[in-house]
Amino acid sequence: MSDARSALVLGATGQQGGAVARALNTKGWAVRALVRDPQGDKAKALAAQSIELRQGDLGDPSSIQAAMSGVDAVFSVQPSSGQGSAYGVSDEQEVLWGTMVADLAKASGVGHLVYSSVGAAGKGVTGMGHFDSKTEIEEYIRRLDICYTIVRPSSFMEMLMLPGMGLNQGEFNFLMRPDQAMQVIAVDDIGKIVAAIVDAPAAHAGRTLEIAGDEVTGLDLQDVLSGAAERPITYHRFHERLLTENRFLGRLAELVDDGRCAGSADIKALRQEFGDLMALDTWLEGPGRPLLQHALQAPVTAVALR
Repeated sequence: MSDARSALVLGATGQQGGAVARALNTKGWAVRALVRDPQGDKAKALAAQSIELRQGDLGDPSSIQAAMSGVDAVFSVQPSSGQGSAYGVSDEQEVLWGTMVADLAKASGVGHLVYSSVGAAGKGVTGMGHFDSKTEIEEYIRRLDICYTIVRPSSFMEMLMLPGMGLNQGEFNFLMRPDQAMQVIAVDDIGKIVAAIVDAPAAHAGRTLEIAGDEVTGLDLQDVLSGAAERPITYHRFHERLLTENRFLGRLAELVDDGRCAGSADIKALRQEFGDLMALDTWLEGPGRPLLQHALQAPVTAVALR
């Protein structure tokens, strides 16, 4: 490590952690990334940016403790059950990992812990394990004698480009009603905000910050996506039958309706504090463009989302 301030970033081969690692690196921090496979393509891409790789795993606390040795800050994010079956993570595991990282940060004398939660956390029991687990981790961190900041990102813009939303069929299906607003954020802006927080720990100690870059209704999505795709895109909320049959999607829609998944960030204040944040149309013209093209060209499946 150099004489620069240093940070350990968890999840650096993923979306949030990768954005944080890049942003801190750009700010001149000496960045360590905890990776399971240093020979993987994503890990090698980090190393090519002069980010130091430390081999480790959330299932191996000693590897995390070793990676934390001597760093000034830690960015903590964990896989959750809400990320799909490919991760094979239970809600109990997420809580165990999130609290363990906090304990290790305290024991290692880390100066600042930044934990990435979710917008629906801290607003009462949701019945969605991957939200309620983050509320539990948040509460645990607040009880520790450690300098911490908690960020609660809104829905990722990248999530809008997942397969099966209907863009390849000239429509877009999602959770909000046509006239209902929902906040979104680009992953790169999560990195930008977190890097600024890590760069000024005293100004952000003890804060819990809702973060978003834009707020759009279903009809806004229709207009923005049509413009970006250069073809008509019609917006629909997921069909009520699907929301009834799929309790995961159904509960998410209910939490959008009651506001907990709609987002409550003060976007104007965030821009004043952290600088320009990407609106959805700007993101689609820039980093989101390849994802949009991929979604538009995806093979048509028999799955009906409305």
